[in-house]
Amino acid sequence: MARRAPILDWYARHGRHDLPWRATRDRWAVLTSEVMLHQTQVARVERAWPEFLARFPTPAAMADAGPAAVIRAWDRLGYPRRARHLHDAAVVIAATGWPDDLRTLPGVGRYTAAAVAAQADDADVPAIDVNIRRVVQRVVGGRLGDRAAEDAMIRVGAPLRGRDRLLALMDVGALLCRARDPQCGACPLRRRCATRGPLPDEGTRRQGAFRGSFRERRGRVMAALRAGPTPSAELDAEALASLVADGLAVVRGGRARLPG
Repeated sequence: MARRAPILDWYARHGRHDLPWRATRDRWAVLTSEVMLHQTQVARVERAWPEFLARFPTPAAMADAGPAAVIRAWDRLGYPRRARHLHDAAVVIAATGWPDDLRTLPGVGRYTAAAVAAQADDADVPAIDVNIRRVVQRVVGGRLGDRAAEDAMIRVGAPLRGRDRLLALMDVGALLCRARDPQCGACPLRRRCATRGPLPDEGTRRQGAFRGSFRERRGRVMAALRAGPTPSAELDAEALASLVADGLAVVRGGRARLPG
């Protein structure tokens, strides 16, 4: 009898099957989770996603609510351009339906389009996020471009396909093959792994400090605008200008407010 691939058993026992968005195959719910998860920790999204989706259960509901309501509901998840992009995508979907190529939606790139297709439709397409890229590069023992990483994902994740391959490798990267302190002894891919740890030139990148940063300044202006229209003269002019450029604020008659 052929030996069962270790990743099958590991994923069945240790995969993060209880994450709430994994219980649905609804495209809109999955897209919302993917947009939230980009640049935000899973635990924070796990708390925010159910209420946010209940507020905007369909693209039509979000389109009808307008961008200001979506930005307010986004609250402190950070990088509010994601909320604006999600609203703009909802407007397109509500008006014309889901496009064949999800990358034509505002804010949806190569990974997000493939990840939604794999999770909602079980499409057998590879999708490379930061965790999966780290896993497949360590397994093959070198840096990979996008297409090479996608090819490697198919090989490394075999015999899993589609949704299960995506989620299993994502979980290996998040739980075991971490950027720091990888748990190689528990990894189902260890026998196939060329590095058994970080690549020699891998290093780790840390995000700059939030306190005192331009992101903090933008955040203070966003907090004021969520509370209501505010005299623009009372706000950080540079931060406000950047929010206007991103479609996250408008200024009329000397007062700044959320768009829509």
